[in-house]
Amino acid sequence: MMRRFLVLFLILSSILLKINAQELKLLDAKDAVVGAMRMEMYLPMLENKAVGVVGNQTSIMDNGTHLIDTLLSYDVNVVKIFTPEHGFRGTADEGATIASGVDDKTGIPIVSLYGKNKKPTSEQLQNIDILVFDLQDVGTRFYTYISTMTYVMEAATENNIPVIVLDRPNPNGFYVDGPVLEPENASFVGMHCVPIVYGMTIGEYAMMVNGEKWLADGLQCELTVIPLGNYDRNAIYKLPVKPSPNLPNWESVYLYPSLCLFEGTDVSVGRGTDMPFQVYGHPAMTDDFVFIPRTAEGHRAPLYADKECHGKNLTEYAHRYRNNEKKLDLSWILDARNQLKDDDKFFNNYFIKLVGVADLQQKINSGMSEDEIRSSWQTGIDNYLKIRDRYLIY
Repeated sequence: MMRRFLVLFLILSSILLKINAQELKLLDAKDAVVGAMRMEMYLPMLENKAVGVVGNQTSIMDNGTHLIDTLLSYDVNVVKIFTPEHGFRGTADEGATIASGVDDKTGIPIVSLYGKNKKPTSEQLQNIDILVFDLQDVGTRFYTYISTMTYVMEAATENNIPVIVLDRPNPNGFYVDGPVLEPENASFVGMHCVPIVYGMTIGEYAMMVNGEKWLADGLQCELTVIPLGNYDRNAIYKLPVKPSPNLPNWESVYLYPSLCLFEGTDVSVGRGTDMPFQVYGHPAMTDDFVFIPRTAEGHRAPLYADKECHGKNLTEYAHRYRNNEKKLDLSWILDARNQLKDDDKFFNNYFIKLVGVADLQQKINSGMSEDEIRSSWQTGIDNYLKIRDRYLIY
């Protein structure tokens, strides 16, 4: 009897340990050692080289010092800065034109990689020996920093320039979900055939793009990834700097993969409020929660500016992250569509480009359940996971 009890106890203990091991954690980004901090691994590669840096406000060290300033303090010859959507200081609104210029602090020329110039030209790369890429991603296909990285790798390869990617935590790296992009719907908000939430760090993603020959003409970059230390894939990471103006905190980042679907509709996601990507609403919805978008820096023309929107506040949902399923949540867009069933302008032309598949809009309009829609993604996700597994570092 005692032996059976002991065996049962060990089995139950094992199960509990597995459950606890899978519990989602909320960690500070400083709990991981970012690639930028592991300077012994990449400084020797920059010695006596003319260096270009792809960075923005997220390219910081653990003490808050910018990567550019740190490299200059080590006498690294940084000759040019390339910066993505939202600009070098990260204050420009989504889609805003970013002008090239000069960094006021260092006098280093800045080249914008947004607008018409999404890919560095040979002229812009002239006299650069090596490129260092350091941007904080948020783990979704439509967040454009991974598209910028693809174009940088492509241009670098065409000009025989090696690339170093300094890895950073993926705050949404704890799950994989969403429809896999159809090639005919590829754009700057979705260049590769991956799910909306792809579950890789930006360094792992760079390795996949390179290894699968997804660069133009099957090119392969001379790529080095400086890995993270102490990275926990089963964690939400609180980022020390907001990666873009409308992702101000970990709650917004956590909810972003699901709420960004509303960007292809006429429903507001709280741009122009102090809770962007934590709320959603519309003047004709009937929920009790009310917000009014206002014009401000980073919110140059928010949807329904100065109008009362009724909807839902999901901040408390985010705070219950341990109890939430690790998935792209469709219940919110299905709820809004149901409330606005007579709205023939609910979806706009951006929706298909955003989600990467042609049929999701029709499935939502037809009244399909979330489970039915999700089941249609599974084969694509399963095939993607086989590819992803080849490039996981952590």
